[in-house]
Amino acid sequence: MVHGVRQPILPPAKTESKQKTSMTFQETLKTISSAPEALTISKHAEQRLNERGIHIHENEWNLIGQKLTEAKSKGVTDSLVVLKDAALIASAKNNTIITAMNREEASTRIFTNINGTILMDY
Repeated sequence: MVHGVRQPILPPAKTESKQKTSMTFQETLKTISSAPEALTISKHAEQRLNERGIHIHENEWNLIGQKLTEAKSKGVTDSLVVLKDAALIASAKNNTIITAMNREEASTRIFTNINGTILMDY
């Protein structure tokens, strides 16, 4: 206090280095969030794939992972992934394949608790 008058307390002035750090952090965060996560196949799904003789090529797995990431960005948490010869139940939230079945088996099923479908029927 100077002569009984209160002086306002001013926050410290922002410097350019803080803004640059903030931009670098935002860029890093954007890069991390846009990078595709590794697709995980649960033990149950792996067992079903083997039992049913379902073979999915590596490039298809990569595409499934990309589509699950895209679905997750649109709010999908659990998805039915329909392929030419198989159907997969996947958690887009965890990027995990939960179970697998061949198309004939899938044609007679009712799928519940699914809030998105990915069609890759080529």
